[in-house]
Amino acid sequence: MPRNAQWWDRRSSVGAARTTPTRYVAPRAATLQGIGRFVLILFGALLLLGGMLACCTANAQTIPREALQHRATLKREAQRVWGLDAPVATFAAQVHQESRWRVDARSPVGAQGLAQFMPSTASWIGGVYPSLGERAPLNPTWALRGLVTYDKWLFDRIKADSECERMAFALSAYNGGLGWVYKRQQRSVEPGVCLGVTCSINPGIHPASQRENAHYPVVILQKHQPLYSTWGRGSCP
Repeated sequence: MPRNAQWWDRRSSVGAARTTPTRYVAPRAATLQGIGRFVLILFGALLLLGGMLACCTANAQTIPREALQHRATLKREAQRVWGLDAPVATFAAQVHQESRWRVDARSPVGAQGLAQFMPSTASWIGGVYPSLGERAPLNPTWALRGLVTYDKWLFDRIKADSECERMAFALSAYNGGLGWVYKRQQRSVEPGVCLGVTCSINPGIHPASQRENAHYPVVILQKHQPLYSTWGRGSCP
């Protein structure tokens, strides 16, 4: 081997021997790994916190701001008609579904106010219960009083397996008519159960109307009612 080649070979060996130990590299890698873990943990915590904030914000925005100014009125009127144990959360959920608490709400078919009374229904309930006073569906107090009164009138004329199912039938009747509730019960193998059973039966109405009517008690009792749990009890657990 040429001399120069031997010199360069020895130099390379010495250089390799000097650069082979990794005691300085390993700690650096460990440090980087530690930083990586910290960043991942921090990122995960931020995601979790962001999700919690988003959830809380969504819940806070779910109940319309307008609802708060009618809370005391609804509770008073509900307890006046239903007693101190009135299912206030259920009625609040119903108003939520009907009008989103808009006092001046009007539907394309003519329903008006917080409770979305049709003029004919408002006149009828006012005749049955003169204590309601002059028909005024756009008056929030009259509308809430009318809603809980009409619900009670329907509730008293329905039989079911539980309070929850009885209220579900009453809500179905509020939305589509008591006569259709009776026809569904006549055709049902479980006439005492509304949710998912009897109220899913089409008694002879337009399919779109049937879908709306079947959905009405479900969305009120299972979706909206929990939002108002601090307002009072609900008809369904």
